Amino acid sequence: MSTGTSYDKNPEPEYTIIEEPSRTKRRLRVICVGAGASAINFAHEVDHSSLDLELVCYEKNPEIGGTWFENRYPGCGCDIPSVNYQFTWAPSPDWPSFYSGARDILAYFQNVAKKHGLTKYFKVNHRVVGAYWQEGENMWLVKVQRGDDPEDVFEDRCHVFINASGALNKWKWPDIKGFETFQGAKIHSANWDDKVDLQGKRVGVIGSGASAVQIVPSIQPIVGEMKCFIRSPGWVTTGYAQRFAGKGGANFDYTEAQKHIFATDPKKYLAYRKKIESELNARYRFILNGSREQKEAKEAAEQDMRRRLAKKPEIAEFLIPTTFAVGCRRPTPGNGYLEALCADNAAVVTQPIERITPTGIRTADGAHHALDALVCATGFDVSWRPAYPTRGRGGRSLGAEWAAAPSTYLSVAAPGFPNYLLFHGPFGPYGHGSLLPITELLGRYFVQVLDKMASEGVASFEPTADAVADFARHRRLFLPRTAWASPCRSWFKGGTVDGEVTMWPGSRVHFFETMARPRWEDFRLTYTTGNRFGYLGNGFAAREFDGRDLSWYLGLLDGEDKQPALPDEDFEEFLTA
Repeated sequence: MSTGTSYDKNPEPEYTIIEEPSRTKRRLRVICVGAGASAINFAHEVDHSSLDLELVCYEKNPEIGGTWFENRYPGCGCDIPSVNYQFTWAPSPDWPSFYSGARDILAYFQNVAKKHGLTKYFKVNHRVVGAYWQEGENMWLVKVQRGDDPEDVFEDRCHVFINASGALNKWKWPDIKGFETFQGAKIHSANWDDKVDLQGKRVGVIGSGASAVQIVPSIQPIVGEMKCFIRSPGWVTTGYAQRFAGKGGANFDYTEAQKHIFATDPKKYLAYRKKIESELNARYRFILNGSREQKEAKEAAEQDMRRRLAKKPEIAEFLIPTTFAVGCRRPTPGNGYLEALCADNAAVVTQPIERITPTGIRTADGAHHALDALVCATGFDVSWRPAYPTRGRGGRSLGAEWAAAPSTYLSVAAPGFPNYLLFHGPFGPYGHGSLLPITELLGRYFVQVLDKMASEGVASFEPTADAVADFARHRRLFLPRTAWASPCRSWFKGGTVDGEVTMWPGSRVHFFETMARPRWEDFRLTYTTGNRFGYLGNGFAAREFDGRDLSWYLGLLDGEDKQPALPDEDFEEFLTA
Protein backbone atom coordinates (compact mmCIF):
# COMPACT_ATOMS: atom_id res chain seq x y z
CA MET A 1 0.00 0.00 0.00
CA SER A 2 1.37 3.41 -0.99
CA THR A 3 1.07 6.54 1.17
CA GLY A 4 1.92 10.16 0.48
CA THR A 5 2.25 11.82 -2.90
CA SER A 6 3.91 10.12 -5.84
CA TYR A 7 6.29 12.09 -8.01
CA ASP A 8 8.65 11.63 -10.92
CA LYS A 9 12.19 11.39 -9.58
CA ASN A 10 13.51 12.42 -12.98
CA PRO A 11 12.47 15.96 -14.00
CA GLU A 12 11.62 16.66 -17.62
CA PRO A 13 14.65 16.18 -19.89
CA GLU A 14 14.85 19.80 -21.07
CA TYR A 15 15.43 21.07 -17.54
CA THR A 16 18.91 20.74 -16.05
CA ILE A 17 20.46 21.91 -12.81
CA ILE A 18 22.57 25.05 -13.05
CA GLU A 19 25.90 24.14 -11.51
CA GLU A 20 26.32 27.28 -9.43
CA PRO A 21 25.20 28.44 -5.98
CA SER A 22 21.71 29.86 -5.60
CA ARG A 23 21.27 33.59 -6.11
CA THR A 24 24.52 33.92 -8.01
CA LYS A 25 23.90 37.30 -9.57
CA ARG A 26 24.16 37.37 -13.35
CA ARG A 27 25.48 40.40 -15.20
CA LEU A 28 22.82 42.72 -16.60
CA ARG A 29 23.14 45.49 -19.16
CA VAL A 30 20.90 48.54 -18.73
CA ILE A 31 20.30 51.38 -21.19
CA CYS A 32 18.86 54.63 -19.87
CA VAL A 33 17.57 57.50 -22.03
CA GLY A 34 18.39 60.95 -20.70
CA ALA A 35 20.94 62.71 -18.53
CA GLY A 36 18.83 64.77 -16.17
CA ALA A 37 18.29 64.39 -12.43
CA SER A 38 16.69 60.93 -12.73
CA ALA A 39 19.51 59.47 -14.81
CA ILE A 40 22.21 61.02 -12.61
CA ASN A 41 20.58 59.62 -9.48
CA PHE A 42 20.12 56.20 -11.09
CA ALA A 43 23.79 56.17 -12.08
CA HIS A 44 24.60 56.79 -8.41
CA GLU A 45 22.36 53.87 -7.40
CA VAL A 46 24.12 51.60 -9.88
CA ASP A 47 27.54 52.84 -8.78
CA HIS A 48 26.80 51.87 -5.17
CA SER A 49 24.99 48.62 -5.91
CA SER A 50 26.45 45.17 -5.22
CA LEU A 51 24.90 43.96 -8.48
CA ASP A 52 26.97 43.30 -11.59
CA LEU A 53 25.44 46.01 -13.77
CA GLU A 54 26.61 47.60 -16.99
CA LEU A 55 24.88 50.95 -17.43
CA VAL A 56 24.98 53.41 -20.31
CA CYS A 57 22.89 56.59 -20.44
CA TYR A 58 22.38 58.10 -23.90
CA GLU A 59 21.78 61.85 -24.00
CA LYS A 60 20.90 63.85 -27.10
CA ASN A 61 22.36 67.12 -25.78
CA PRO A 62 26.08 67.99 -25.67
CA GLU A 63 26.04 68.18 -21.85
CA ILE A 64 24.30 66.43 -18.98
CA GLY A 65 21.65 68.29 -16.99
CA GLY A 66 18.39 67.48 -18.74
CA THR A 67 15.74 70.17 -18.52
CA TRP A 68 18.15 72.50 -16.72
CA PHE A 69 20.52 72.38 -19.66
CA GLU A 70 17.74 72.97 -22.20
CA ASN A 71 15.84 75.73 -20.42
CA ARG A 72 17.90 78.92 -20.39
CA TYR A 73 15.26 81.58 -20.84
CA PRO A 74 15.45 84.81 -18.80
CA GLY A 75 14.27 84.26 -15.24
CA CYS A 76 14.31 80.46 -15.52
CA GLY A 77 14.36 78.88 -12.08
CA CYS A 78 12.76 76.34 -9.79
CA ASP A 79 9.63 76.90 -7.73
CA ILE A 80 10.89 74.47 -5.05
CA PRO A 81 13.28 75.78 -2.36
CA SER A 82 16.89 75.10 -3.31
CA VAL A 83 17.68 72.99 -0.26
CA ASN A 84 14.80 70.64 -1.13
CA TYR A 85 15.67 70.42 -4.81
CA GLN A 86 18.82 68.37 -4.37
CA PHE A 87 19.78 64.75 -3.80
CA THR A 88 19.67 63.51 -0.22
CA TRP A 89 23.07 61.91 -0.84
CA ALA A 90 24.65 65.15 -2.07
CA PRO A 91 23.41 68.12 0.00
CA SER A 92 25.11 71.34 -1.07
CA PRO A 93 26.10 74.12 1.32
CA ASP A 94 26.57 76.52 -1.58
CA TRP A 95 23.02 77.43 -2.66
CA PRO A 96 23.07 81.20 -3.22
CA SER A 97 19.37 81.80 -2.63
CA PHE A 98 16.13 80.29 -1.30
CA TYR A 99 14.86 79.67 -4.85
CA SER A 100 17.61 78.97 -7.36
CA GLY A 101 17.95 79.89 -10.99
CA ALA A 102 18.55 77.45 -13.82
CA ARG A 103 22.29 78.12 -14.03
CA ASP A 104 22.87 77.31 -10.37
CA ILE A 105 20.74 74.17 -10.60
CA LEU A 106 22.54 72.99 -13.74
CA ALA A 107 25.89 73.63 -12.05
CA TYR A 108 24.76 71.58 -9.05
CA PHE A 109 23.81 68.53 -11.13
CA GLN A 110 26.93 68.69 -13.27
CA ASN A 111 29.20 69.14 -10.25
CA VAL A 112 27.54 66.25 -8.42
CA ALA A 113 28.03 63.97 -11.42
CA LYS A 114 31.71 64.88 -11.63
CA LYS A 115 32.39 64.73 -7.89
CA HIS A 116 30.82 61.30 -7.54
CA GLY A 117 32.44 59.85 -10.66
CA LEU A 118 29.17 59.36 -12.53
CA THR A 119 30.06 60.95 -15.87
CA LYS A 120 31.52 57.61 -16.99
CA TYR A 121 27.97 56.31 -17.44
CA PHE A 122 26.89 59.03 -19.90
CA LYS A 123 27.32 59.36 -23.64
CA VAL A 124 26.30 62.87 -24.73
CA ASN A 125 25.45 63.82 -28.32
CA HIS A 126 23.84 60.38 -28.62
CA ARG A 127 20.13 60.35 -29.47
CA VAL A 128 18.01 57.21 -29.10
CA VAL A 129 15.98 56.87 -32.32
CA GLY A 130 14.29 53.52 -31.76
CA ALA A 131 13.79 50.71 -29.24
CA TYR A 132 12.58 47.22 -30.19
CA TRP A 133 11.88 44.26 -27.91
CA GLN A 134 13.58 41.06 -29.09
CA GLU A 135 11.33 38.23 -27.97
CA GLY A 136 13.74 35.36 -28.57
CA GLU A 137 16.56 37.10 -26.71
CA ASN A 138 14.57 38.75 -23.90
CA MET A 139 16.47 41.94 -24.67
CA TRP A 140 15.89 45.37 -26.15
CA LEU A 141 17.53 46.40 -29.40
CA VAL A 142 18.15 50.14 -29.19
CA LYS A 143 19.11 52.29 -32.16
CA VAL A 144 21.27 55.30 -31.35
CA GLN A 145 22.24 58.24 -33.55
CA ARG A 146 25.62 59.86 -33.06
CA GLY A 147 25.52 63.65 -33.25
CA ASP A 148 23.34 65.35 -35.83
CA ASP A 149 23.90 62.91 -38.70
CA PRO A 150 20.74 60.79 -39.17
CA GLU A 151 22.81 58.31 -41.19
CA ASP A 152 25.26 57.69 -38.33
CA VAL A 153 23.19 55.16 -36.37
CA PHE A 154 24.40 52.11 -34.46
CA GLU A 155 22.64 49.36 -32.51
CA ASP A 156 22.99 48.50 -28.85
CA ARG A 157 21.31 45.84 -26.72
CA CYS A 158 20.23 45.66 -23.11
CA HIS A 159 18.31 43.49 -20.68
CA VAL A 160 16.43 46.49 -19.26
CA PHE A 161 15.49 49.73 -21.05
CA ILE A 162 14.76 52.78 -18.87
CA ASN A 163 13.13 55.98 -20.07
CA ALA A 164 14.41 58.89 -17.96
CA SER A 165 13.69 61.63 -20.48
CA GLY A 166 10.77 63.14 -18.53
CA ALA A 167 7.35 64.39 -19.59
CA LEU A 168 8.25 67.98 -20.47
CA ASN A 169 10.95 67.18 -22.98
CA LYS A 170 9.58 67.76 -26.49
CA TRP A 171 8.92 71.48 -26.93
CA LYS A 172 6.65 72.64 -29.72
CA TRP A 173 5.76 75.84 -31.58
CA PRO A 174 2.16 77.00 -31.21
CA ASP A 175 -0.26 75.67 -33.81
CA ILE A 176 -1.54 79.05 -35.00
CA LYS A 177 -2.51 79.94 -38.55
CA GLY A 178 0.16 82.01 -40.30
CA PHE A 179 2.84 81.36 -37.69
CA GLU A 180 5.46 80.55 -40.32
CA THR A 181 4.88 83.91 -42.06
CA PHE A 182 6.06 86.08 -39.16
CA GLN A 183 9.14 88.02 -40.27
CA GLY A 184 10.44 89.05 -36.84
CA ALA A 185 12.39 86.99 -34.33
CA LYS A 186 10.65 83.89 -33.00
CA ILE A 187 11.90 82.42 -29.72
CA HIS A 188 10.60 79.40 -27.81
CA SER A 189 11.06 79.35 -24.05
CA ALA A 190 12.57 75.83 -24.21
CA ASN A 191 15.00 76.78 -26.99
CA TRP A 192 15.99 80.30 -26.02
CA ASP A 193 18.24 82.21 -28.40
CA ASP A 194 20.49 84.59 -26.45
CA LYS A 195 21.57 86.25 -29.69
CA VAL A 196 18.16 87.88 -30.11
CA ASP A 197 18.25 91.39 -28.69
CA LEU A 198 14.91 92.42 -27.19
CA GLN A 199 16.12 95.82 -25.98
CA GLY A 200 13.52 98.46 -26.90
CA LYS A 201 11.57 96.04 -29.12
CA ARG A 202 7.85 95.45 -29.44
CA VAL A 203 7.51 91.95 -28.02
CA GLY A 204 4.54 89.60 -27.94
CA VAL A 205 4.45 86.80 -25.36
CA ILE A 206 2.13 83.89 -26.09
CA GLY A 207 1.25 81.80 -23.07
CA SER A 208 0.75 82.23 -19.34
CA GLY A 209 2.23 79.08 -17.83
CA ALA A 210 5.28 78.58 -15.66
CA SER A 211 7.86 79.76 -18.21
CA ALA A 212 5.84 82.85 -19.24
CA VAL A 213 5.47 83.80 -15.60
CA GLN A 214 9.26 83.83 -15.25
CA ILE A 215 10.07 85.39 -18.63
CA VAL A 216 7.66 88.34 -18.48
CA PRO A 217 9.09 90.10 -15.37
CA SER A 218 12.62 89.41 -16.63
CA ILE A 219 12.20 91.11 -20.02
CA GLN A 220 9.58 93.74 -19.16
CA PRO A 221 12.13 96.32 -17.94
CA ILE A 222 14.16 96.18 -21.17
CA VAL A 223 11.58 95.88 -23.94
CA GLY A 224 9.95 98.91 -25.53
CA GLU A 225 6.46 97.47 -25.50
CA MET A 226 5.17 94.08 -24.35
CA LYS A 227 1.85 92.44 -25.15
CA CYS A 228 0.93 89.25 -23.29
CA PHE A 229 -1.59 87.07 -25.10
CA ILE A 230 -3.43 85.09 -22.43
CA ARG A 231 -6.29 82.81 -23.46
CA SER A 232 -7.49 81.52 -20.09
CA PRO A 233 -7.47 82.35 -16.38
CA GLY A 234 -4.93 80.84 -14.01
CA TRP A 235 -3.82 81.01 -10.43
CA VAL A 236 -0.55 82.88 -9.94
CA THR A 237 0.84 82.33 -6.47
CA THR A 238 4.03 82.79 -4.52
CA GLY A 239 6.53 79.91 -4.55
CA TYR A 240 6.29 76.68 -2.62
CA ALA A 241 7.08 76.88 1.10
CA GLN A 242 6.49 80.63 0.98
CA ARG A 243 6.44 80.82 4.79
CA PHE A 244 10.17 80.19 4.74
CA ALA A 245 10.83 82.65 1.88
CA GLY A 246 11.23 86.40 2.04
CA LYS A 247 8.53 89.01 2.53
CA GLY A 248 5.45 88.23 0.46
CA GLY A 249 6.98 84.92 -0.61
CA ALA A 250 9.85 86.68 -2.38
CA ASN A 251 13.20 85.06 -3.00
CA PHE A 252 16.19 85.98 -0.83
CA ASP A 253 19.92 85.34 -0.80
CA TYR A 254 21.33 83.12 1.91
CA THR A 255 23.76 84.92 4.19
CA GLU A 256 27.30 83.69 4.77
CA ALA A 257 26.25 82.75 8.31
CA GLN A 258 23.44 80.58 6.97
CA LYS A 259 25.74 78.92 4.44
CA HIS A 260 28.19 78.27 7.26
CA ILE A 261 25.49 76.31 9.10
CA PHE A 262 24.83 74.29 5.93
CA ALA A 263 28.54 73.47 5.70
CA THR A 264 29.32 72.76 9.37
CA ASP A 265 26.13 71.55 11.06
CA PRO A 266 24.69 68.68 8.97
CA LYS A 267 22.10 67.80 11.61
CA LYS A 268 20.64 71.31 11.66
CA TYR A 269 20.82 71.51 7.86
CA LEU A 270 18.87 68.26 7.63
CA ALA A 271 16.33 69.49 10.19
CA TYR A 272 15.83 72.69 8.15
CA ARG A 273 15.21 70.65 4.99
CA LYS A 274 12.83 68.34 6.83
CA LYS A 275 10.84 71.29 8.20
CA ILE A 276 10.31 72.64 4.69
CA GLU A 277 9.65 69.19 3.19
CA SER A 278 7.04 68.42 5.83
CA GLU A 279 5.15 71.56 4.88
CA LEU A 280 5.36 70.66 1.18
CA ASN A 281 3.86 67.26 1.94
CA ALA A 282 1.06 68.81 3.99
CA ARG A 283 0.02 70.91 0.96
CA TYR A 284 -1.73 67.90 -0.57
CA ARG A 285 -4.83 68.62 1.49
CA PHE A 286 -5.64 71.75 -0.50
CA ILE A 287 -5.97 69.57 -3.63
CA LEU A 288 -9.02 67.80 -2.18
CA ASN A 289 -12.34 69.29 -3.27
CA GLY A 290 -14.38 70.78 -0.45
CA SER A 291 -11.52 70.77 2.04
CA ARG A 292 -10.90 73.65 4.42
CA GLU A 293 -7.38 73.90 3.08
CA GLN A 294 -8.66 74.28 -0.50
CA LYS A 295 -11.03 77.04 0.53
CA GLU A 296 -8.29 78.88 2.40
CA ALA A 297 -5.82 78.49 -0.49
CA LYS A 298 -8.33 79.92 -2.96
CA GLU A 299 -9.19 82.88 -0.74
CA ALA A 300 -5.53 83.66 -0.07
CA ALA A 301 -4.54 83.37 -3.74
CA GLU A 302 -7.40 85.60 -4.91
CA GLN A 303 -6.64 88.24 -2.29
CA ASP A 304 -2.96 88.22 -3.21
CA MET A 305 -3.63 88.44 -6.96
CA ARG A 306 -6.04 91.36 -6.56
CA ARG A 307 -3.50 93.19 -4.41
CA ARG A 308 -0.72 92.72 -6.97
CA LEU A 309 -3.02 93.72 -9.84
CA ALA A 310 -4.50 96.75 -8.09
CA LYS A 311 -3.03 99.10 -10.72
CA LYS A 312 -5.00 97.33 -13.47
CA PRO A 313 -7.98 95.65 -11.76
CA GLU A 314 -9.47 94.66 -15.12
CA ILE A 315 -6.67 92.11 -15.49
CA ALA A 316 -7.68 90.55 -12.17
CA GLU A 317 -11.28 90.19 -13.37
CA PHE A 318 -10.05 88.12 -16.32
CA LEU A 319 -7.11 86.28 -14.81
CA ILE A 320 -8.56 85.07 -11.49
CA PRO A 321 -10.32 81.73 -12.11
CA THR A 322 -13.93 81.30 -11.12
CA THR A 323 -14.55 77.73 -12.27
CA PHE A 324 -11.59 75.81 -10.87
CA ALA A 325 -9.63 75.68 -7.65
CA VAL A 326 -6.00 76.37 -6.86
CA GLY A 327 -4.06 73.29 -7.94
CA CYS A 328 -6.13 72.36 -11.00
CA ARG A 329 -2.88 73.17 -12.77
CA ARG A 330 0.37 73.07 -10.86
CA PRO A 331 0.25 76.47 -9.10
CA THR A 332 2.38 79.00 -10.96
CA PRO A 333 4.71 80.87 -8.60
CA GLY A 334 5.15 84.30 -10.10
CA ASN A 335 6.99 86.82 -7.99
CA GLY A 336 6.98 89.97 -10.11
CA TYR A 337 4.79 88.60 -12.91
CA LEU A 338 1.53 90.29 -11.98
CA GLU A 339 3.36 93.53 -11.24
CA ALA A 340 5.00 93.34 -14.70
CA LEU A 341 1.57 92.97 -16.34
CA CYS A 342 0.64 96.27 -14.70
CA ALA A 343 3.68 98.14 -16.00
CA ASP A 344 3.14 101.10 -18.33
CA ASN A 345 4.85 99.34 -21.26
CA ALA A 346 2.81 96.13 -20.83
CA ALA A 347 -0.65 95.14 -21.99
CA VAL A 348 -2.68 91.98 -21.56
CA VAL A 349 -4.59 90.79 -24.63
CA THR A 350 -7.40 88.37 -23.82
CA GLN A 351 -8.98 88.20 -27.26
CA PRO A 352 -8.30 84.86 -29.01
CA ILE A 353 -5.52 84.89 -31.62
CA GLU A 354 -7.04 84.61 -35.09
CA ARG A 355 -3.80 84.40 -37.01
CA ILE A 356 -0.20 85.53 -37.09
CA THR A 357 0.80 87.92 -39.85
CA PRO A 358 4.25 88.83 -41.22
CA THR A 359 4.30 91.86 -38.90
CA GLY A 360 2.37 90.79 -35.81
CA ILE A 361 -0.76 89.13 -34.43
CA ARG A 362 -4.38 89.62 -35.46
CA THR A 363 -6.94 88.83 -32.78
CA ALA A 364 -10.58 87.78 -33.10
CA ASP A 365 -11.83 91.34 -32.56
CA GLY A 366 -10.03 92.42 -35.73
CA ALA A 367 -7.23 94.29 -33.96
CA HIS A 368 -3.71 93.96 -35.32
CA HIS A 369 -0.83 94.04 -32.84
CA ALA A 370 2.42 95.06 -34.52
CA LEU A 371 5.44 93.17 -33.14
CA ASP A 372 9.19 92.95 -33.68
CA ALA A 373 9.63 89.66 -31.81
CA LEU A 374 7.48 86.74 -30.68
CA VAL A 375 8.21 84.82 -27.47
CA CYS A 376 6.38 81.50 -27.41
CA ALA A 377 5.96 80.18 -23.89
CA THR A 378 3.62 77.56 -25.27
CA GLY A 379 5.01 74.50 -23.59
CA PHE A 380 5.60 70.98 -24.70
CA ASP A 381 4.10 67.95 -26.36
CA VAL A 382 2.41 66.49 -23.28
CA SER A 383 1.07 63.33 -24.88
CA TRP A 384 3.64 61.23 -22.95
CA ARG A 385 4.44 59.35 -26.17
CA PRO A 386 8.17 58.73 -26.66
CA ALA A 387 9.93 60.76 -29.35
CA TYR A 388 11.15 57.55 -31.04
CA PRO A 389 9.50 54.24 -32.00
CA THR A 390 9.13 51.96 -28.98
CA ARG A 391 7.97 48.48 -29.94
CA GLY A 392 7.04 45.82 -27.40
CA ARG A 393 5.76 42.26 -27.65
CA GLY A 394 4.43 41.38 -31.07
CA GLY A 395 5.63 44.72 -32.44
CA ARG A 396 3.01 46.72 -30.55
CA SER A 397 3.75 50.44 -30.58
CA LEU A 398 3.77 52.44 -27.35
CA GLY A 399 3.14 55.64 -29.30
CA ALA A 400 0.07 54.14 -30.96
CA GLU A 401 -1.28 52.67 -27.73
CA TRP A 402 -0.91 56.03 -26.01
CA ALA A 403 -2.27 58.06 -28.94
CA ALA A 404 -5.56 58.80 -27.18
CA ALA A 405 -4.39 58.49 -23.58
CA PRO A 406 -1.51 56.80 -21.76
CA SER A 407 -1.89 53.78 -19.51
CA THR A 408 0.70 52.60 -17.01
CA TYR A 409 1.24 50.39 -14.03
CA LEU A 410 1.76 52.76 -11.07
CA SER A 411 3.53 55.21 -13.45
CA VAL A 412 6.61 52.98 -13.90
CA ALA A 413 5.77 50.26 -16.46
CA ALA A 414 3.41 49.38 -19.32
CA PRO A 415 1.77 46.06 -20.22
CA GLY A 416 3.16 44.44 -23.35
CA PHE A 417 6.52 46.19 -22.95
CA PRO A 418 8.73 43.81 -20.97
CA ASN A 419 11.79 45.01 -19.08
CA TYR A 420 10.75 48.62 -19.73
CA LEU A 421 10.76 51.12 -16.87
CA LEU A 422 9.79 54.79 -16.70
CA PHE A 423 10.99 57.54 -14.44
CA HIS A 424 8.08 59.93 -13.87
CA GLY A 425 5.69 58.27 -16.29
CA PRO A 426 1.97 59.02 -16.54
CA PHE A 427 0.05 58.89 -13.24
CA GLY A 428 2.89 59.85 -10.92
CA PRO A 429 2.83 62.48 -8.12
CA TYR A 430 3.65 65.68 -9.99
CA GLY A 431 1.20 68.16 -8.55
CA HIS A 432 2.98 69.28 -5.42
CA GLY A 433 6.46 69.15 -3.96
CA SER A 434 9.92 68.32 -5.25
CA LEU A 435 10.50 65.55 -7.78
CA LEU A 436 13.99 64.78 -6.46
CA PRO A 437 12.89 62.55 -3.55
CA ILE A 438 10.50 60.78 -5.94
CA THR A 439 13.40 60.22 -8.34
CA GLU A 440 15.46 58.66 -5.57
CA LEU A 441 12.54 56.43 -4.54
CA LEU A 442 12.11 55.16 -8.10
CA GLY A 443 15.84 54.58 -8.44
CA ARG A 444 15.74 52.29 -5.40
CA TYR A 445 12.63 50.55 -6.77
CA PHE A 446 14.33 49.90 -10.11
CA VAL A 447 17.42 48.44 -8.41
CA GLN A 448 15.14 46.04 -6.51
CA VAL A 449 13.73 44.93 -9.87
CA LEU A 450 17.23 44.42 -11.23
CA ASP A 451 18.22 42.49 -8.11
CA LYS A 452 15.39 40.00 -8.62
CA MET A 453 16.31 39.61 -12.27
CA ALA A 454 19.97 39.04 -11.45
CA SER A 455 19.44 36.78 -8.42
CA GLU A 456 16.48 34.64 -9.44
CA GLY A 457 17.04 34.08 -13.15
CA VAL A 458 14.21 36.35 -14.28
CA ALA A 459 14.45 36.81 -18.04
CA SER A 460 11.56 39.25 -18.42
CA PHE A 461 9.00 41.11 -16.35
CA GLU A 462 5.95 43.12 -17.27
CA PRO A 463 2.82 44.22 -15.41
CA THR A 464 -0.25 42.10 -16.02
CA ALA A 465 -3.19 43.60 -17.89
CA ASP A 466 -5.40 42.94 -14.84
CA ALA A 467 -3.09 44.91 -12.55
CA VAL A 468 -3.02 47.86 -14.96
CA ALA A 469 -6.83 47.74 -15.32
CA ASP A 470 -7.34 47.66 -11.56
CA PHE A 471 -5.04 50.66 -11.10
CA ALA A 472 -6.96 52.55 -13.80
CA ARG A 473 -10.29 51.71 -12.20
CA HIS A 474 -9.15 52.96 -8.82
CA ARG A 475 -7.63 56.23 -10.01
CA ARG A 476 -10.60 57.05 -12.27
CA LEU A 477 -12.90 56.70 -9.30
CA PHE A 478 -10.65 58.66 -6.96
CA LEU A 479 -9.29 61.57 -9.02
CA PRO A 480 -12.65 63.40 -9.43
CA ARG A 481 -12.27 64.15 -5.73
CA THR A 482 -9.34 66.44 -6.55
CA ALA A 483 -8.86 69.92 -7.99
CA TRP A 484 -6.86 68.33 -10.82
CA ALA A 485 -10.12 67.12 -12.38
CA SER A 486 -11.78 70.54 -12.40
CA PRO A 487 -12.23 72.37 -15.75
CA CYS A 488 -8.88 74.00 -16.48
CA ARG A 489 -6.46 73.41 -19.33
CA SER A 490 -3.50 71.54 -17.90
CA TRP A 491 -0.58 69.36 -18.95
CA PHE A 492 -1.88 67.04 -16.23
CA LYS A 493 -4.70 66.35 -18.72
CA GLY A 494 -2.65 66.28 -21.90
CA GLY A 495 -3.10 70.01 -22.51
CA THR A 496 -6.90 69.70 -22.55
CA VAL A 497 -9.70 70.92 -20.29
CA ASP A 498 -11.53 67.62 -19.90
CA GLY A 499 -8.98 64.89 -20.64
CA GLU A 500 -8.03 62.08 -18.29
CA VAL A 501 -6.02 63.30 -15.32
CA THR A 502 -2.56 61.69 -15.43
CA MET A 503 -1.82 62.24 -11.75
CA TRP A 504 -1.18 59.85 -8.89
CA PRO A 505 -4.40 59.15 -6.95
CA GLY A 506 -3.03 60.30 -3.63
CA SER A 507 -0.33 62.27 -1.84
CA ARG A 508 3.44 62.10 -2.20
CA VAL A 509 3.64 60.22 1.12
CA HIS A 510 1.03 57.81 -0.24
CA PHE A 511 3.24 57.25 -3.31
CA PHE A 512 6.35 56.72 -1.19
CA GLU A 513 4.69 53.95 0.79
CA THR A 514 3.14 52.32 -2.27
CA MET A 515 6.42 52.23 -4.20
CA ALA A 516 8.71 51.17 -1.36
CA ARG A 517 9.06 47.71 -2.95
CA PRO A 518 7.74 45.91 -6.05
CA ARG A 519 4.48 43.95 -5.80
CA TRP A 520 5.58 40.90 -7.76
CA GLU A 521 2.07 39.48 -7.70
CA ASP A 522 1.22 42.20 -10.25
CA PHE A 523 3.84 41.01 -12.76
CA ARG A 524 4.15 38.31 -15.37
CA LEU A 525 7.63 36.81 -15.14
CA THR A 526 9.59 34.52 -17.44
CA TYR A 527 12.80 32.76 -16.52
CA THR A 528 16.18 32.07 -18.06
CA THR A 529 15.85 28.34 -17.31
CA GLY A 530 12.15 27.84 -17.96
CA ASN A 531 11.77 26.94 -14.28
CA ARG A 532 11.04 29.56 -11.67
CA PHE A 533 13.23 27.68 -9.19
CA GLY A 534 16.14 27.25 -11.55
CA TYR A 535 18.09 29.79 -9.50
CA LEU A 536 18.25 27.28 -6.62
CA GLY A 537 21.22 25.86 -8.50
CA ASN A 538 23.58 23.27 -7.05
CA GLY A 539 22.28 23.31 -3.51
CA PHE A 540 24.73 25.84 -2.11
CA ALA A 541 24.07 29.51 -1.39
CA ALA A 542 26.23 32.20 -2.95
CA ARG A 543 27.20 33.54 0.47
CA GLU A 544 28.95 30.25 1.22
CA PHE A 545 31.61 31.25 -1.30
CA ASP A 546 31.72 35.04 -1.48
CA GLY A 547 33.05 35.84 1.99
CA ARG A 548 29.82 36.96 3.64
CA ASP A 549 28.96 35.95 7.21
CA LEU A 550 27.92 32.28 7.43
CA SER A 551 25.88 32.86 10.59
CA TRP A 552 24.51 36.32 9.82
CA TYR A 553 21.10 35.34 11.18
CA LEU A 554 22.54 35.37 14.72
CA GLY A 555 23.61 38.98 14.31
CA LEU A 556 26.56 40.77 12.72
CA LEU A 557 29.81 41.55 14.49
CA ASP A 558 30.63 45.23 14.05
CA GLY A 559 27.59 45.54 11.75
CA GLU A 560 29.45 44.10 8.75
CA ASP A 561 28.15 41.17 6.69
CA LYS A 562 31.59 39.57 6.40
CA GLN A 563 32.75 36.24 7.75
CA PRO A 564 34.84 37.03 10.85
CA ALA A 565 38.13 35.21 11.45
CA LEU A 566 37.11 33.78 14.90
CA PRO A 567 40.44 31.99 15.71
CA ASP A 568 40.32 29.19 18.33
CA GLU A 569 42.67 31.05 20.70
CA ASP A 570 39.99 33.69 21.21
CA PHE A 571 37.72 31.03 22.74
CA GLU A 572 40.12 29.00 24.91
CA GLU A 573 37.87 29.32 27.94
CA PHE A 574 35.14 27.45 26.03
CA LEU A 575 37.32 24.89 24.22
CA THR A 576 38.16 22.62 27.17
CA ALA A 577 38.54 19.31 25.37
